[in-house]
Amino acid sequence: MTAPMDDAVLALALAGRRIEAIVIGASAGGVNALIEILPGLPREFPYPVLTVLHVMRARPNQLVEVFSQRLAIRVEEAADKGEPKAGTLYFAPADYHLSIEADRVFSLSLEPPVHFARPAIDITMETAADVYGPRLMGILLTGANQDGAAGLAAIGAAGGLTVVQDPAEAQVSVMPNEAIRLRTPDLVLPLRDIRRLLQLSMEKEQ
Repeated sequence: MTAPMDDAVLALALAGRRIEAIVIGASAGGVNALIEILPGLPREFPYPVLTVLHVMRARPNQLVEVFSQRLAIRVEEAADKGEPKAGTLYFAPADYHLSIEADRVFSLSLEPPVHFARPAIDITMETAADVYGPRLMGILLTGANQDGAAGLAAIGAAGGLTVVQDPAEAQVSVMPNEAIRLRTPDLVLPLRDIRRLLQLSMEKEQ
């Protein structure tokens, strides 16, 4: 196991940035990855955290229930026309694409799947990049297809901070590798360092 990245390196990635929202995407292995990085986020976490996981359409979406039992931060399913609020972890509903409108409210849609996925990570990341620009942090975790790579590239092109889970430790490395291939991210980190980055982003605001 490699040593944890020095806090100074992570702090440097945050230097000069004002984060207003975080968007996270994952597929296969994503639940376990989120359980690794999200504990420790308090109810007063200074940003909304918008999360898109590929979930089975035929099964009830139990993400809110599962994570509410494990986290201090509030956990909700994103609702159409709802406003992303700080201190809340939002999950995209099963079988709906989740977009962020220009007036910073959620929009749910039943447009065709992207990369066989609905919700699609690309749609959420691309629309969030349009709205938040350089004040967005995007994190792409383990997954088995290329969804999220274009979305993370859009965040980078808008000046946002882009983070990819180290493919070497991902449960499924296809998604992280595709993101790295498409556009070099600002940081490629194991889960423990992504968790620390989130903590440092909060401390920076205090």
